[in-house]
Amino acid sequence: MSDASYRDAIFSTPLDRVARFSFDEQVVACFPDMIRRSVPGYGQILGMLGLIAQRHLRHGAHVYDLGCSLGAASLALAGQLPADAFRLTAVDLSPAMVARARETLADECPGHAIEVVEGDIRTLDYRPSGMIVLNFTLQFLPREDRDAVIARLHEALEPGGVLVLSEKVVDLDEQDNAWRVERYHDFKRANGYSDLEISQKRNALENVLVPDSLDAHHDRLARAGFSRSLTWFQYLNFASLIAFKEA
Repeated sequence: MSDASYRDAIFSTPLDRVARFSFDEQVVACFPDMIRRSVPGYGQILGMLGLIAQRHLRHGAHVYDLGCSLGAASLALAGQLPADAFRLTAVDLSPAMVARARETLADECPGHAIEVVEGDIRTLDYRPSGMIVLNFTLQFLPREDRDAVIARLHEALEPGGVLVLSEKVVDLDEQDNAWRVERYHDFKRANGYSDLEISQKRNALENVLVPDSLDAHHDRLARAGFSRSLTWFQYLNFASLIAFKEA
């Protein structure tokens, strides 16, 4: 498959009205570049998924990649684990993302048992699974829906299963939070985004991406029944947690 992704220039020109951000065809076309230049540590998080699976996933167990976008987490697992090590269902709400992910995963890892489905993770009929990956997805759900989703994922996991939850986060200390946000904007500038792009993207994401604090995430995981959770990775205001279901 040829690389059909393009440079992210969605917010590079002044807009009279900045529309709410959505995962449409325009975003799909430049999504790999957008993620690479906008999410600190994304590659490191993907690189650890296979190692986490090797340590915690029962051989042959089912895995979910929820909010899979173009299937990066699924590709990372397929690249690090043999075809008989797991079966995977990748889920996304965006038809454009699902179509591209199906094409990409079929081309890149045809020997692996990977199904890509269009669906809402709030209402999905979950099957028992040994590992669930929720990368930068919960933050796009209404806050009032998040507890129920995490509780359903805990229920779906097999005893001893793990949930990997990656999110943009906020600091409870306003001064610390402001410093992280400022350095994040520096990160984006260093990756070629202009102040105009940073400002317009922030406006587009307002009330679309609503982050929680790390404390809020850990408290939610505990309420859902996870025996323990820890923050295993953080880069500025982006973090990844792992939660363990009691064996």
